[in-house]
Amino acid sequence: MTPTRLDAARLLDRTEDLADLLVDTVDGGASVGFLAPLDRAEAVAWWAARAAGVAAGRLAVWTAQDAGRVVGTVSLALPDKPNSRHRAEIVKLMVHRDARGRGLGRALLATAEEAAAAAGVTLLHLDTETDSPAERLYRTAGWTRAGVIPDYAAGPAGVLRPTSLYYKRVAAG
Repeated sequence: MTPTRLDAARLLDRTEDLADLLVDTVDGGASVGFLAPLDRAEAVAWWAARAAGVAAGRLAVWTAQDAGRVVGTVSLALPDKPNSRHRAEIVKLMVHRDARGRGLGRALLATAEEAAAAAGVTLLHLDTETDSPAERLYRTAGWTRAGVIPDYAAGPAGVLRPTSLYYKRVAAG
């Protein structure tokens, strides 16, 4: 399951599969910006709207597939301001519930980190729900928790939860 970077056309071709992954992630309780139950049409539309950012070079999206089905994704959001071109944000790292425990999340994260370094990025940041399973992944992958913001975002059930902010320095390639 080697992560593959999608261009805008391939992203549009995979929106249905990516929507299935997003719905599964929200149904599984992960706080990725959506409330449950997530309507599949809303998930398809959300992914389709990402194509413009990919085409403009502001967003990089990778997927991992198993037997032709998308089972994981990660994105790298690149800022467009002159004073922030040295940093980027890891967004929407998701692994389907039935594909977890095989190192796929770590592989996707490493892929995005390597691509960021190759693009000259030296600082990465992300946010994740405090005490979520994702926190263990980030800590063991060398990320540093910068702090916690209480009641930052509602989880899929609509309950406000704290969010942990993380950063990682990477060597520009």
